[in-house]
Amino acid sequence: MMMLWLCVALILIGAQKEAAADVSELSGKWYTVLLASDHREIIEENGSMRMFVKQVDILKNSSLSYIYHIIENGQCAAHELVCDPTEEEGEYSFEYNGHNVFHILDIVSDEYLIYFLKNGDNGDGFHLMGLYGRGPDVRSEIREKYVQLCQEHGIVKENILDLTKTDRCLQARDQA
Repeated sequence: MMMLWLCVALILIGAQKEAAADVSELSGKWYTVLLASDHREIIEENGSMRMFVKQVDILKNSSLSYIYHIIENGQCAAHELVCDPTEEEGEYSFEYNGHNVFHILDIVSDEYLIYFLKNGDNGDGFHLMGLYGRGPDVRSEIREKYVQLCQEHGIVKENILDLTKTDRCLQARDQA
């Protein structure tokens, strides 16, 4: 009987992990809430990875299209980035400041998503984690979960930036 319960528990844990990687309901408007990296300078003001997501769409070929803003010369500039699926389930890659591979760690499609990104093939890159919300901010429980996941992935709490307290190009996203 104990073995049966163990099997059921393992199946449920596996199902939860699969659900976390499910991107079928990813499309729509998103807001960048928190960013973290083991190389903090890339997400600070004028950092190359300080991106403010606006829209994500799943393309017919299963790639993801990201519309985002960055601040260039004091102005919000819109950009598009297409991320292609890799051979690993729920994993995507793209070229920007080198080769990047990311996967979604946790998603509640109508509320938030948390992703983990690795930059660089030879260990000379960086790690980045992001928290997106369907609205401009998320609940404190989600923030706490994000901090815990950052620490589990080797990113210290001091390298987490709260972007709700900065210019995230909200006016620019509403105009387009």
